[in-house]
Amino acid sequence: MRTILFLGLSLAASCAWSLDNQIQNSLGMKFVLIPPGEFVMGSDESAEALAQDYPQYDRKRFVELSDEGPAHKVRITHPFYLGQYEVTVGEFRRFVEASGYQPESEADGTGGYGYNPDYDPAKSARGDAFEGRNQKYSWRNPGFPQDEHHPVVNVTWNDAVAMCKWLSKTEGHTYRLPTEAEWEYAGRAGTRTRYYSGDDPQSLLRAANVFDADAAKNWQQWKKFALDEPDGFAFTAPVGSFAPNAFGLYDIHGNAWEWTADWHDDRYYSYSPIDDPQGPATGTVRVRRGGSWHTWSFYARSSYRNWNSQDTRYTLVGMRLLRQAD
Repeated sequence: MRTILFLGLSLAASCAWSLDNQIQNSLGMKFVLIPPGEFVMGSDESAEALAQDYPQYDRKRFVELSDEGPAHKVRITHPFYLGQYEVTVGEFRRFVEASGYQPESEADGTGGYGYNPDYDPAKSARGDAFEGRNQKYSWRNPGFPQDEHHPVVNVTWNDAVAMCKWLSKTEGHTYRLPTEAEWEYAGRAGTRTRYYSGDDPQSLLRAANVFDADAAKNWQQWKKFALDEPDGFAFTAPVGSFAPNAFGLYDIHGNAWEWTADWHDDRYYSYSPIDDPQGPATGTVRVRRGGSWHTWSFYARSSYRNWNSQDTRYTLVGMRLLRQAD
């Protein structure tokens, strides 16, 4: 794995450093202090290189990635605390009960999406077995079993912002969603490879809960895109079930897509500032990062950008929160 140095610390030292710089908030959420530094954001890989390492994909998928470039230097000038884990069902439940907030899947009466093995995939534009919106599905019920330690899904961008605002008011510290730059900087943790586990998609078997042999049992039509081996989880896994990155962050790849603060713009990397980019000033959709339990490995790369409208609630989408350092 190729690595860079930042703040005079090697990756091994930075991991030990992060383990000594953790905090826990009033909901029991754990956060790791991420130091300032610089990194190369985005990807400059050619379609030829990607096609060679992902031979089962149609070549057109590799020429539709213009928003990942140009690769460019970014400086994160302030430290921040980032959730060590994705927000769990239990943490979100405690927030809802303490605040009285009603998540959008319940408040607007339209529900969310859910896994239903008996649902006709022909009714879905994605050809999958997720039905919705339906009132029977929400963050409480995505159609598959979850306990309090699994990442919460079926939460909107607005739900995530509401949780941040409540925590900020309750604790007197500023919580928010990470920017895309903060997310990728923290997720890479000094690496320049496709994943923090390396370039090989199979390296994700120890680092991430993505579309693998277990999940493929439910989607035989996509079996060729699955990792070769099972990881023990056909749906979401309890947070922290896989190896962390060098900052001590878990599930950066897979388990649940994570909302970021940024609007999406295909051309943003061509004009974004070097220091602490905040994303476009306006837009129509918000960026989500990292992939999910149902995501093919190609789309779980550190540089990959996806997006949804702010009121999207889906079986694959969750969140990770940032707390600003005092």
